[in-house]
Amino acid sequence: MQSLPAQVRIVEVGPRDGLQNECVALDIERRLTLIDRLAAAGLASIESGAFVSPRRVPNMAGSVELMQRLQRRAGVRYPCLVPNETGLDAALEAGCDEIAIFAAASGTFSQRNTACSIAESMQRLGVVAARAQAAGLRVRGYLSCIIGCPYEGPVPAATVATLAAELDAMGCYEVSLGDTTGIGTPHAVRALIDSVAARVPPERLAGHFHDTWGMGVANVYAAMLSGVSVFDASVAGLGGCPFAPGASGNVATEDVVYMLEGAGVHTGIDLGRLVDVARWISEQLDRKPASHVARAFKSGKD
Repeated sequence: MQSLPAQVRIVEVGPRDGLQNECVALDIERRLTLIDRLAAAGLASIESGAFVSPRRVPNMAGSVELMQRLQRRAGVRYPCLVPNETGLDAALEAGCDEIAIFAAASGTFSQRNTACSIAESMQRLGVVAARAQAAGLRVRGYLSCIIGCPYEGPVPAATVATLAAELDAMGCYEVSLGDTTGIGTPHAVRALIDSVAARVPPERLAGHFHDTWGMGVANVYAAMLSGVSVFDASVAGLGGCPFAPGASGNVATEDVVYMLEGAGVHTGIDLGRLVDVARWISEQLDRKPASHVARAFKSGKD
């Protein structure tokens, strides 16, 4: 059996990818509290906001103010999502030092999400990446619909590999492969990553799995077997995707951490404190945690 990595880095996307798709919009104070509590639990990379249209994504309104008020902890990175040059201008105004750009491996999804073709999207992102890097910002890339598209069906692995290589060539230090609809299985994930790895080394890839079909944690494990050691996850399983009908939230951070601990893989995250955060944010959103661990975990107070 192929060995697992000794250490995994988790990119916490709850404050952005999670909250932007929830029914309840949180004020900036509670968003700041969430970010700080996640950092206190040991998360060292926390996606904190998005410089997008508040009309299209109202839950991310106020991201400039949020980033300007954010009390940064030493050793913690706070990237934000940037879709275009207007968003980059806002990120620079807010004092960001790391951004994430995103593209889709499906033409229809690209039109629904960013109102442009894949080619137009990649051209736009190339300009954003160049400007950001010239300003001294780190740039991370997202690629969605890596397994399938809710409008077009299966997505060719060759398409994913080509686009991942383009993001890599733009200077993205890492390309996060997103199973937006959550239809991936471990077998499909391994095959896809092996194809992409022929163009982009696994150490420059990350996995971003949704849990729509209950395969999120299993797909993380499968990706580790293919050499990936960075994974996006969302506390309490927050999120979904407004442009992918039926897609549920991201794989829950606490579920991933529990699995990794059981496999002897170091994360640097305090599971008990993370579960407390999952329960707290779920209360703020008037919902129950979507994760198995948050429902099963017994703390000293339980």
